[in-house]
Amino acid sequence: MTETTWDLTPLFPSLESPEFQRAWQGLRERIGGLKDLLEREAPLQEVLFALDTLFEEALPLQAYLYARFSANTADEAALAKLSELEILLLDFQRLRPRLTRYLALQDPEEAGPYRLLVEEARLFALHMMPEGEETLAAELSLSGRVAWAKLHENLTSQITAVVDGEEMPITKVRNLYFRPEEEVRRKAYQAELLAWEQNQVPIAYALNGVKGEAVVLNRRRGFRDDLEPTLLQNRITRKALLAMQEAVEESLPLFRRYYLLKAKALGKERLDWWDLFAPIGQGRRWTLEEARGFIVEKLAAFSQNAAQVAEVAFRERWMDLLPRKGKVGGAYCMPRGGGKSLILANYEESFESVSTLAHELGHAYHNFALARVPASLREVPMTLAETASIMNETLVVEAALKEASPEEGLLILDAYLQGAAQVVVDIHSRFLFESWVFARRRARELSPREFKELMVEAQKAAYGEALASFHPYMWAVKGHYYGSDFYNYPYTFGLLFGLALYSEAKEDPAFMERYEGLLAESGMHTAKALAARFGFDLESPEFWRKGLKVLADKVEELERRLPA
Repeated sequence: MTETTWDLTPLFPSLESPEFQRAWQGLRERIGGLKDLLEREAPLQEVLFALDTLFEEALPLQAYLYARFSANTADEAALAKLSELEILLLDFQRLRPRLTRYLALQDPEEAGPYRLLVEEARLFALHMMPEGEETLAAELSLSGRVAWAKLHENLTSQITAVVDGEEMPITKVRNLYFRPEEEVRRKAYQAELLAWEQNQVPIAYALNGVKGEAVVLNRRRGFRDDLEPTLLQNRITRKALLAMQEAVEESLPLFRRYYLLKAKALGKERLDWWDLFAPIGQGRRWTLEEARGFIVEKLAAFSQNAAQVAEVAFRERWMDLLPRKGKVGGAYCMPRGGGKSLILANYEESFESVSTLAHELGHAYHNFALARVPASLREVPMTLAETASIMNETLVVEAALKEASPEEGLLILDAYLQGAAQVVVDIHSRFLFESWVFARRRARELSPREFKELMVEAQKAAYGEALASFHPYMWAVKGHYYGSDFYNYPYTFGLLFGLALYSEAKEDPAFMERYEGLLAESGMHTAKALAARFGFDLESPEFWRKGLKVLADKVEELERRLPA
């Protein structure tokens, strides 16, 4: 019988335990030790060792506290300690400018496997304000960007809407889009828009605040535009992003064809916004035991290590699996040290939950592969962080489609394409929207009306004639706009990169012998350099078309499965 709650005792017995206290004090000492090394300009290897040790000390503390809080948001002790940890780690953030300047002065040839850290530091050093200003910016961020993001998170978590006389949280309203009855979906859409309209003013102030701060700091740091710092953070070139965007824009007719096929299946000429997540087909129940066996079996045909990580995750209780009151929604995977992970899910007996679990177990496999490199080389940019999860998810979907009944196959295939379309089409609209917001925010604040107009314009550019109605408040819905800048395109990058590798693995079985090495090295090289080591050119649209071809094949399969 599969246990459904995770076991955190291998990390710490409790907050009051001597083990936790020692780890906390150890982290404090590691930060102080790194500061001393930087002040006396110690040899590079000493600084790198101290950095690795600091990251190793911080990881289990962060994992334990966030796991406790996310599994039970009423855990006040964990939340308080998590806040204390953020303040403690702020001491490390204050050292970042000094660390960057120190690394920038080192010889990359002497850095060995850490060469990327030195080369990146040289790039970031070109865009640093004086150390005092960088420290001030880090401290003020807690009452600036971070505060605006918290306002958005707290406000939107409390918004309710009335559907058919019932008042419900906005998240529950949005879940109605997955219902088969169109009238339920349409009423949910109307109620949701009304709820956002009633709260649009403070949310608009939050978005103006977040992007206004970014504009000022990017200008002071000498970046050519507001996209450039995210390219550095995501370790990709502008040319690679443009190549991906070129392939994405070429693919939009393909996705519009999918939407029109879905509209036909729903008995409509075109989809409305509330139809995007409507189900097609009929699924069966997937028990947790079935999911466990299916995932492990199908991954084993591809990678024994990926399957072993999945089995150990179940056996050693790395996962908190079932929904309950007080537990955060969605799913995530985070490393906890030693190549092990913690996974939170809200499993329901559907194939969609099986797919989500396979996805998160892919992240766990990635963390397993990364354990072979030093801790400071395990920081993988978002652009590469989805590689193993996309591979796992695609493998499990492919296997399920081969065994499913016609009705369930239709449901699985549509759900897969629906998710992929969100990552390609909807994220393209989000990228356009955020680009336009930044361009205008340099001059002045924007009104809620302007945010709505830009959002609809971006959606029309992405979805085109496939949709009959749009969602003018997606800028208020998505928390990503408030937590960081251009959080969107790395997801598209990750999906298409993972699908291109999946396509390569199908064509060349020998690629799998190098796959785990690629995952292990994903924090040691820029995306361009990593891909080149395995024979891929990210700056060519042809590479991205390879990933999109996997999705094109799925659209054709959907057309074959749908009744004429």
